[in-house]
Amino acid sequence: AVIPPRKNAKPWKDNKVHSRERNELLRTVKRFGRTLWKKWSGYHHRSLVETKMHCIKLLGDKLSARNFQSQVNEVHARIAI
Repeated sequence: AVIPPRKNAKPWKDNKVHSRERNELLRTVKRFGRTLWKKWSGYHHRSLVETKMHCIKLLGDKLSARNFQSQVNEVHARIAI
């Protein structure tokens, strides 16, 4: 998952793999800045996709079409809107 650390995040002290990865992420964010890290990691694309999915869900959470191809067309129409 590409999730930015909190602004006041502190390094973890244990030596597990996920802790080392997180600590490396914190060092990278501190060295290059949060904005550059978001561009480098692709986080901005993730937020754009989440925003678009939210817009699609606002149009209704259920599809009315029964067969798959009609459902695909319905989703495409929602995206176009």
